[in-house]
Amino acid sequence: MKQVSRQSLADYIGYESEPTSWHTVTQEAINQFADCTLDHQFIHVDPERARETPFGGTIAHGFLSLSMLSHFADEFSLMVEGFKMGLNYGFDKVRFMAPVREGKRIRARANVLDIAETKPGQYRFKVQVTIEIEGEEKPALIAEWLTMQIVA
Repeated sequence: MKQVSRQSLADYIGYESEPTSWHTVTQEAINQFADCTLDHQFIHVDPERARETPFGGTIAHGFLSLSMLSHFADEFSLMVEGFKMGLNYGFDKVRFMAPVREGKRIRARANVLDIAETKPGQYRFKVQVTIEIEGEEKPALIAEWLTMQIVA
């Protein structure tokens, strides 16, 4: 995470992060996500049946790709000096653009759309995050993610 001062926050509106490190989406992770969410649709967990689909194999749940934002945030987020706590505040928009096939690598790229001090010491960030799929033109997803930082 890149640490920034309160005074410089306005300068970071429009800031685009470097892409994060690549992360491989494994069948094991897809199966574990299916178990957690109780979503065992064959396209995710049955490689033999999934081979007969236009995808040619299993694909990650869209929500699995979305949940990876928490993992990637360590690399792309800004952290306000005096940081005490961060909270997931929700999403303004999420679009799933392309499936993530098992074995593919994904990474994130972030662009800060807005930063607002909602109360003294409380900052709401609106960040557009794109999850890219290695070797593919279309991203897996684009989301406008809202987070809150509480600072001392």
